[in-house]
Amino acid sequence: MTTDTTIKRVIARKVLNSRGGPAIEVEVTTTGGAVGRSSAPSGASKGRYEAVEFPRGGVDGAVKTVGTLVGPAIKGLDAVDQEAVDEALHEVDGTDNFGRIGGNTAYAVSLAAAKAASIALNVPFYRLHPIGQANEFPFPLGNVLGGGKHALGKTPDIQEFLVLPIGARSFLEAVENAVCVHKTVGKLLSKRVPDFVSGRGDEGAWAVNISNEEALNIAVEACDIVTEETGVTNRMGLDLAASTFWRDEDQSYVYARDGRVRDEGDQIEFVLSLIRKYKLAYVEDPLHEDDFEGFSELTKKVKHCLICGDDLFVTNKKRLEKGAAIGAGNAIIIKPNQVGTLTDAGRTVEFAERSGYVATASHRSGETEDSALAHLALSFGCSLIKTGIVGGERVAKINELIRVEGDMGKKARMARVSYV
Repeated sequence: MTTDTTIKRVIARKVLNSRGGPAIEVEVTTTGGAVGRSSAPSGASKGRYEAVEFPRGGVDGAVKTVGTLVGPAIKGLDAVDQEAVDEALHEVDGTDNFGRIGGNTAYAVSLAAAKAASIALNVPFYRLHPIGQANEFPFPLGNVLGGGKHALGKTPDIQEFLVLPIGARSFLEAVENAVCVHKTVGKLLSKRVPDFVSGRGDEGAWAVNISNEEALNIAVEACDIVTEETGVTNRMGLDLAASTFWRDEDQSYVYARDGRVRDEGDQIEFVLSLIRKYKLAYVEDPLHEDDFEGFSELTKKVKHCLICGDDLFVTNKKRLEKGAAIGAGNAIIIKPNQVGTLTDAGRTVEFAERSGYVATASHRSGETEDSALAHLALSFGCSLIKTGIVGGERVAKINELIRVEGDMGKKARMARVSYV
């Protein structure tokens, strides 16, 4: 039976992401004329267990695949039936990691179908298939100073120095505090680093030739300054992206910038020392992507700090189940293109909530201007959203949440964040 929400047409094209690299964009049109458009981002530091990003031939191959395989497989399906659309994507692919059509292809199609359904039904996207209350706003987790694979040149080994405005009473107030911290970091760098030229990395964070410790001291000082000025508590977090400096051959973490080599035990003690010294609220990927036991050991030793897995879990429910069984971490990054479909990501979020994990919706370093992540954060009931602070592709998500918060009025409230 054909309805106004039946998928009639599916097309794909190559567009650009924020790094100027190729990305896939998909449009799904229903018989009623609703058009859902979505694009998929790309990460610089990818987890080993993520879905395959693109099929053979890269984005060009993905665009071709949508025309020859994916489009015919979902035409005639009801765009409102997200599970049916996503199951069709799995069936046409036939692998357990989207090795045939690509995880980014699957995500762009899955999301475009959901947007088309939202438009056809005249329902806000975040209310289409809500897992959470859809009126609890995530706290923004913003990158203020960066290194690792997100910046060029001699920058800190640690990939992201993050601000979490945990004391904010509204999303808008939280964002304003994050922006102030970012600006304050810039001012401090200009005073203390002689060759600072206002360079920025992939996500808009300041990129500068300083050590990890110098970066932390400046970032924490900026948080303290803004907390004093605004009365809103701003705390620091880190994304170490530890897999990027883990060396399998000698089982060690190599900090090239600081000239240090740490074994697994040393790494745990190093992270613990940072959490205690700087009163960190959040630490992402403190250990490499196969170290479930190390994550468990670290989590048991900390209080009032989120230990978050990105490369460890890659938004994959099976990997989260393995981690939850031994208490590896207490938070998880949610990047839907890591698993390919909204249904898969949603099932991971549901299990995370049942298991006491804090969900963090996250952008990628190579982002697009698509603002859907804002709606997914609300729909999934994520307590945090990691989407940068400056840059058009980052601000697109932030502004969308500001709009929704304004439209929601008194019904809007900030999420409750455990462990902080």
